[in-house]
Amino acid sequence: MTFDETLGRSRMRDPVIKLHGAEAFAAMHKAGRLTAAGLDMLGDYVKPGVTTQRLDDLAFQFAMDNGAYPATLFYRGYTKSICTSINHVVCHGIPDDKPLREGDVLNIDYTLIVDGWHGDSSRMYGVGEISRKAERLIEITYESLLRGIKAVRAGATTGDIGFAIQRYAEGERCSVVRDFCGHGVGQVFHDAPNILHYGSPGEGPQLKAGMIFTIEPMINLGKSGVKVLSDGWTAVTRDRSLSAQFEHTIGVTETGCEIFTLSPTGRDNPLALR
Repeated sequence: MTFDETLGRSRMRDPVIKLHGAEAFAAMHKAGRLTAAGLDMLGDYVKPGVTTQRLDDLAFQFAMDNGAYPATLFYRGYTKSICTSINHVVCHGIPDDKPLREGDVLNIDYTLIVDGWHGDSSRMYGVGEISRKAERLIEITYESLLRGIKAVRAGATTGDIGFAIQRYAEGERCSVVRDFCGHGVGQVFHDAPNILHYGSPGEGPQLKAGMIFTIEPMINLGKSGVKVLSDGWTAVTRDRSLSAQFEHTIGVTETGCEIFTLSPTGRDNPLALR
């Protein structure tokens, strides 16, 4: 399908890994900055008693006010502007009218389409005071993302990214979710290549300058097993252990990468600012 501004539809996935130039990188910086600004805004509302539907309403209005469109809205039947994953929800949690509670941990996954380009990012937030084990999981997950990003450069492979994440997370006695992965992105929401968050050095497609994709590790305190609930979207840990996720959209360069979704106010890991 081609993108439709009214319905928020995206083009179909292409198996060919695209290489992008300077104009595309500039467009992705614009989309990524706006998405990051939206996550900054939403973080101010993450408090006990606030519903995730309220956060979704704010996310939709932010997109409308800034000439953008939430990529998830009406995507494959999904009816919300963000995903809100609480505690043992791994990803794709659906906003609803249940209030957030003191001690919850929340992932907000937000993708905005700006001039046809997708900025895709997610962050973890603590609701009020959270437990030390939840803080530790969030710290490990954010560091896992950073280590995955550090492995990116032209000539490396997707397996190098996964290995860097897996080695660190498992070394901290956590587990890496294997049922979901990062993905190519740009004018298409979900595109080639898949970016696994586990693997071995040298495995997978070679990275080339101009590739654009997400890195979005999902890390569990318990085992890695996941199941999807009857709504067809919400993925939870099988052992009900806490799960956390961070995500950035990046573009590969000859010497490393550019991060398109950095927070304009330095709140890429909101917990670190408490």
